[in-house]
Amino acid sequence: MQVNSNNFVSLAEIAIHKPELQEAVSEGTRRAYEKRAKAMFADSHAQGEFMRQQAYEAKRRALRNLPEVLETAEANLQANGFKVLWAVDADEASRHVQHILKKHHASTVIKSKSMLTEEIGLNHVLEDGGIRVVETDLGEYIIQLNHEVPSHIVAPVIHKTKAEIRDIFMRELNMESTDDAAEMVAFARKMLRRDFLNADVGISGGNFVIAETGSLGLVMNEGNGRMCTTMPDVHIALVGIEKVIENLQDYATLNQVLTRTGTGQNLTVYTNIINGPRREGESDGPDDVYIIFVDNGRSEVYGTKYAEALSCIRCGACQNACPVYRNVGGHAYGWVYGGPIGAVLTPLYTGLENASPLPHASSLCGSCKQVCPVDIDLPRMLLDLRYDLVKEKVDNKWQLGLKGWAMGMQSPALYGFGARSARFGKMLIGDNLPSVFGGWTKYRDFPDFAPKTFHQMWQERQKGKLQ
Repeated sequence: MQVNSNNFVSLAEIAIHKPELQEAVSEGTRRAYEKRAKAMFADSHAQGEFMRQQAYEAKRRALRNLPEVLETAEANLQANGFKVLWAVDADEASRHVQHILKKHHASTVIKSKSMLTEEIGLNHVLEDGGIRVVETDLGEYIIQLNHEVPSHIVAPVIHKTKAEIRDIFMRELNMESTDDAAEMVAFARKMLRRDFLNADVGISGGNFVIAETGSLGLVMNEGNGRMCTTMPDVHIALVGIEKVIENLQDYATLNQVLTRTGTGQNLTVYTNIINGPRREGESDGPDDVYIIFVDNGRSEVYGTKYAEALSCIRCGACQNACPVYRNVGGHAYGWVYGGPIGAVLTPLYTGLENASPLPHASSLCGSCKQVCPVDIDLPRMLLDLRYDLVKEKVDNKWQLGLKGWAMGMQSPALYGFGARSARFGKMLIGDNLPSVFGGWTKYRDFPDFAPKTFHQMWQERQKGKLQ
């Protein structure tokens, strides 16, 4: 997927002036935020926090031992009949998939929701090669029909209202007009059924790979995921190398916090553990299952001060809590991942120079860390990325400005003169600062000065004029 993150400001401005998007995103994130709180702390606040810390340790332990855990996972997956492949980047991952499709003479692929396949732009690569690709998750199906990309990690169509979805179905699928959501879902199910029956290959992502048992864990609320992984003769799972965990005990913990923070459920409707292809005597399942472990920039993050970001389990809770995301939606971030986690991952995976506005796309309120099921310190990483930006882009004007600020802060006389000058200047120019200072007031109101400075009030108090 093309990176358009440097246009965050203009894209956000467009989003803010779309009332339908504002209505849909605001309502969707509010509901998800409230459901998460109810599910995570159903027993007690202490129990919910204890689960978070258990999940934190499970992911950090897997990351600390990542090379060894990946080797264990590969050996046990192969012992279970999986075919394991490795891809250093998006191109290699796509080539692996193309080779498998060619080997099995495939022309139609059905997919369950996978953010990693969005990350590597797999659909476009396959379609350019003449493969018919059908997204079968309802949200992904809708945005595929509308030629869009997901705007949320869990709810890809969160930016659309029911009326907009109805219009897409009517335009693209000749559905008769209806405002009944159940009728729309039934219509989509009918349209997808023939693809489930006729597809040559199913493609999925993977929420977890359990090294101890050599298993693939998938979490979903729609039956499409199970159809994609069991009905075709071939199943391909593309998984980021950071998704591997050590054992079933860790899986039980992480699955609990994923579903509670992602959808507000104790358990999703379909929670699958896949242990390989169909075995002798079994009537269901694919003949071949491939797992492609994808790096695509993750190794470059591993071992840095940002390695904690690899703990993300893609629940979307930080998006639902973020006041910036709630106002602009996911597309404004210009790449696959939106919200606070996107503001960190996009610069790390695609290069800071390609996503320089994103570290500033945050109020630093800390809500993202507060709701993260594995306690990732996103505010700290956003500040570190801002520091990296400054370090890379320091120029003479910036240096001169900092020296001037330091001189003013060290001299009471200069400080007082600056305060008086600023107050007088505000009276003259109003809310719009000139020249280089206009970067602040271009998108914000300049706050009014207090009637008196703290220094003035202190002096008056000392003289006994204030009681």
